[in-house]
Amino acid sequence: MRILVTDGMDKTAMATLRGEGHEVVEQFYDPDQLGKALRDFDVAVVRSKTKVRANHIDEAKGSRLKLIIRGGVGVDNIDVAYAEANGIAVKNTPRASSESVAELAMAHMFSCARYISIAGHSMREGKWEKKAYGKGIELSGKTLGILGFGRIGQKLCVMAKAMGMEVIASDIYHVPGIEEQLGMTYVDNDTLLEKADFISLHTPAVDGKPLIDAETIAKMKDGAVLINTSRGNNVDEDALLAALESGKLRAAGLDVYAEEPPKNAALYAHPNVSCTPHIGAATVEAQKRIGMEIVDIIRAM
Repeated sequence: MRILVTDGMDKTAMATLRGEGHEVVEQFYDPDQLGKALRDFDVAVVRSKTKVRANHIDEAKGSRLKLIIRGGVGVDNIDVAYAEANGIAVKNTPRASSESVAELAMAHMFSCARYISIAGHSMREGKWEKKAYGKGIELSGKTLGILGFGRIGQKLCVMAKAMGMEVIASDIYHVPGIEEQLGMTYVDNDTLLEKADFISLHTPAVDGKPLIDAETIAKMKDGAVLINTSRGNNVDEDALLAALESGKLRAAGLDVYAEEPPKNAALYAHPNVSCTPHIGAATVEAQKRIGMEIVDIIRAM
């Protein structure tokens, strides 16, 4: 088969595919060129940068393209239903990056609790502001609310419990027996917002109204911390910035943004924001797992 890799892929996985007789082409295409290019491949492997929309599928349908694989958890950058209605299967790699995204969410929790991001930045400016950043808080004894309790949320739960945190979670689906297994409690959204000291988002992208906006922020504890490693449009960035500036929220840890690269400098440069450039799955280990999961999907065709 001819396999197109648009946004990069683990080298070992690509070597494995080539060793099994497939032609693997690494090439990013601009949106106006993507649809036509897809016609020449059996499989397309994308990550976050490449968006496969209905117009691309219209150009590619009826060709040799049979499968689009998203190397990662979400598939909101692919018009899945439209692709499948036109005979093009869509798969993702939901298991491979759970650990790495959960670890990054935990890292942002530490950063927000102890001013790690801004304190480190101030030292690089030659400052020694021990007093200014000497009012950190501990994670132990705090309540973590996880919105979206799938694989990533469950991994984060285990880490938080090890830190001595109480964990509550909200999800449309309740996994049988998991409350006893992990020592957490399912609650509704409003209860989570009211009780949690830290709130971490692990839901797919939402359509229409953001999951976190001025109304939901108003329900949160004063001084709560918001972590978002899910999708940028899950949070109303203007409402978040207003909450940070007013002191309603203590801090926010962000790995994803409504627009990427982000242009909302007032938000990502805010001293109470710990920010990273969408690197949740960007670990050596996760990329190897993603690569081999892609290989397994292609082998199963």
